[in-house]
Amino acid sequence: MTEQAAAASTPPNRQTLPAEERHATELAFLAAYDDGARPPGWTLTPRAVVTFICGSGGETLRLPASRKATGDGPEPPARLVVPPKFVGERALVERCVVTLAGERGLLLVGEPGTAKSMLSELLAAAVCGTSALTVQGTAGTTEDAFRYGWNYALLLAQGPSRQALVDSPVLAAMRTGRVARVEEITRCLPEVQDALVSILSDRRLSVPELAGTADALPAAAPGFSVIATANLRDRGVSEMSAALKRRFNFETVHPIADAGAETTLVRNQATAVVQRAGAAFDVDDAVLDALVTVFRDLRSGRSAEGWDVERPGTVMSTAEAVQVAASLGVAAAYLPGGDVLDLMPGHLLGVVRKDDPADHARLLGYWDGPVRRRAEDGSAMWRRLWDMREDLR
Repeated sequence: MTEQAAAASTPPNRQTLPAEERHATELAFLAAYDDGARPPGWTLTPRAVVTFICGSGGETLRLPASRKATGDGPEPPARLVVPPKFVGERALVERCVVTLAGERGLLLVGEPGTAKSMLSELLAAAVCGTSALTVQGTAGTTEDAFRYGWNYALLLAQGPSRQALVDSPVLAAMRTGRVARVEEITRCLPEVQDALVSILSDRRLSVPELAGTADALPAAAPGFSVIATANLRDRGVSEMSAALKRRFNFETVHPIADAGAETTLVRNQATAVVQRAGAAFDVDDAVLDALVTVFRDLRSGRSAEGWDVERPGTVMSTAEAVQVAASLGVAAAYLPGGDVLDLMPGHLLGVVRKDDPADHARLLGYWDGPVRRRAEDGSAMWRRLWDMREDLR
């Protein structure tokens, strides 16, 4: 079954699919295509994991006739071009894969909106076949999210037992030799974070309530590892202990360097959002180019021409650009009647006002600088944007 057919058969109450279902055909193909050595518990070879995430570079991969699907998933096609799913350095992805193959913790850090969570999901789906063993870190996350809890009805009825124990996603990953994901680990309190120290070093977890039984010390099966993400620029961040830091390999996910690649990503992801909303994406490429240019200028503090720009405190991430482009697409589809470019200043203002009220003035300063200068240089698109400056007040 093709990915299009799988998407068409998606139950109507599911807005999105996890990576392992969304890309089931590619995963089945790569499992059959590359029969090289695999680390214990892995569903793909490390090389195939990199290909799954970074793509085949436009090359059509052909499945040898002697190889068949290795799992219960969809029957793989005879040939396939694997598209890239993460826009970033291939070397970064390779280092991440090597870290997981060595059963070491992987920590993806960087500014918000740089696709750390997406990369974490793709890695988990390719390595162990599921990205569902996930803990969402918050200030209210407790140690139970990393260790275990109890079914209190069974606990009261029969006392501490394996049947009454409720595995956390991390403990479930340990038992099955899979990858556990911890989103926003630095939003957890330090004492909660440190519940991972012994898990990552000893590769086992103590359950004192079951002392004297075979279930008192569950150990990690081969293949177990942890991928965590951290937005170190966010408010509410808790510093990680030195002991926990030593148990992770840190990899920084940077904003997309190439403007064309970022525009393509924004277009593709915004198109997917609008299609899920039941409409076709109909935003002109020139509008998307201008939108991405604004985000890149404000993010870097320098325009493409080399003019200085005062950076707002708000992170002008690619993810935010996708949301603005999707909003423009939905408006064009369901509220037609004007030029979608007229809506851009209002959506940009909504983005920069999220954190610091002073960012409003910085956006006006950007309009008085690069936007005005581009308008004076004769660009019709930027002239229209300059004419809408009053819409930012």
